[in-house]
Amino acid sequence: MEKNKSFYIVLITLVATLGGLLFGYDTAVISGAEGALQVYFTDSLGLSSLVHGITVSSALIGCIIGGIMSGYFSTTFGRKYSLLIAAFLFLLSALGSAYPEFLFFTKGDPTIALLITFNIYRIIGGIGVGLASAVVPMYIGEIAPSHLRGRLVSLNQFAIIFGMLVVYFVNWGISKGQSVEWINDVGWRYMFLSEAIPAVLFLVFLFAVPETPRYLVSKNQNEKAMVILSKIYDQKMAKATMFEIKKSFNVSKGKLFSYGKTIIVIGVLLSVFQQFVGINVALYYAPRIFESMGAAKDASMFQTIIMGLVNVVFTIIAILTVDKFGRKPLLIIGSIGMMMGMFGVAGLAFFDIIGITTLVFIIIYTASFMMSWGPVVWVLISEIFPNKIRGQAVAIAVAAQWGANYFVSSTYPAMMEFSGGLTYSFYGVMSLLSAIFVWKFVPETKGRSLEELETLLTQSNSKSNEKKYNVN
Repeated sequence: MEKNKSFYIVLITLVATLGGLLFGYDTAVISGAEGALQVYFTDSLGLSSLVHGITVSSALIGCIIGGIMSGYFSTTFGRKYSLLIAAFLFLLSALGSAYPEFLFFTKGDPTIALLITFNIYRIIGGIGVGLASAVVPMYIGEIAPSHLRGRLVSLNQFAIIFGMLVVYFVNWGISKGQSVEWINDVGWRYMFLSEAIPAVLFLVFLFAVPETPRYLVSKNQNEKAMVILSKIYDQKMAKATMFEIKKSFNVSKGKLFSYGKTIIVIGVLLSVFQQFVGINVALYYAPRIFESMGAAKDASMFQTIIMGLVNVVFTIIAILTVDKFGRKPLLIIGSIGMMMGMFGVAGLAFFDIIGITTLVFIIIYTASFMMSWGPVVWVLISEIFPNKIRGQAVAIAVAAQWGANYFVSSTYPAMMEFSGGLTYSFYGVMSLLSAIFVWKFVPETKGRSLEELETLLTQSNSKSNEKKYNVN
């Protein structure tokens, strides 16, 4: 491939991955502000910790809504304009969360109505996250050539983790050297407002990227699609790819289950397993986990940063290997590593052994996830669904993922009260089951075009149906 064409593809991908960065930024920004929000809203209004918990996690409600809506938006308005909508929602949420009093309320005078307004702005940001989490990998998957697709889609996971890391440092920079009173009054506002910077960049840069060729063909805009394909491939390959894309839109009516239910179930289970192995427990509750091991507050934050840096390093390893080793090997190796890490933590928890060994097992677990299930699931979700149903199918898979995320994150405190050992053992068992699931049911997609995968999976479904109904 010509260097200028490769540069063009990478440039488009980097713009799209700003959506992933905002995904990570928006979900993690609350970590630095939640203490101040408790003082400003919950405590001053005499509300319960349950209300505070709902406020902290309200963005997740938006994530589920955005995931569900992504199918309609990406199919009706296109991949590019769905990302523009997400960018606008990120910006609106950043401004509104920072200054929820705008127009209707008085600053410094918290009320129930103001708290509801704040939560609405957070939910709006969550909708942006849900849209971006579905559409960014879909966009990159439809733009990227097959030999680069795994690497480029994996960049989205890197952007998510990097966005989380960036906001941890931003929150720390805002609060450094400031009084608690200033943080509780003003500091938390700057934390939310800081998200407006990447949101504006995302919004502006999106106007310079094209719509995906596959979406354009779905809307009979073949000439525009060919122009974009010519910027990605040489002329011969562009024509061949165009032929395959057009062919894929002529073989089915495009109903959700017209290619069989199996591929939808595989996509949903990939998403559910990605959450049921417990990764967001490790990410959301890391400081609490380290404090429960006996670490001081400052030490627990330092250990969390170490874990964040490990996550970045092992996500880079996934980016470099996903197109060489394939999707299945990475997922299975990652599942085994996660299982070892979680069963190690569980064993130590059963015997009340805490210390550096626990940290080592947690790092083994998170590193294994970041080199496998973190990025590779997004790659597979962008690949396995046929062109005509991709928007709808990805929406279902992503909505299932956010639902599983909410379930696992919300049940963790209660499970830990019952038994820490059994809690981590459950995540270890889920890691084992995820390996078996991938080995038995998930197809290898490395090096194949989206249209080749569509043909392969359709044929596989037809053969399974023949076996199912063969009575001879």
